[in-house]
Amino acid sequence: MTMSYSQLLIDAEIVRMIRRIMQGIAVDASTLALDVIEAVGPGGTYLNQKHTMRHMRRESSQARLIDRRMYDHWLREGGKDMAERAAEEARRILETHKPIPLPEEAAKEIRAIIEEAEYEEGLRK
Repeated sequence: MTMSYSQLLIDAEIVRMIRRIMQGIAVDASTLALDVIEAVGPGGTYLNQKHTMRHMRRESSQARLIDRRMYDHWLREGGKDMAERAAEEARRILETHKPIPLPEEAAKEIRAIIEEAEYEEGLRK
């Protein structure tokens, strides 16, 4: 059996983004911030408003592998695409992660399931 650790990380990123979308967007007096809109006025900027900073991180998805920087900045930092960043992250995890061992009974049960599947597929006698 084979798999791509990079693709697994990319898929996990997509799932995180979909979960965020599925949460929806709260629309109420607090999130609409009509008082802030009135205070800033036409042509003003919302980036320096406390309300914006309070809500921005919660409302946007925080991608780990997708680089949303401006093109020039992205290029200066190496111009790595999502697949390259996923491969680097997969290598980092494989090199540094210290898994917590499964309890012995769980490991035995998993091994029995694998052996049964191999037997059914004719891979084991």
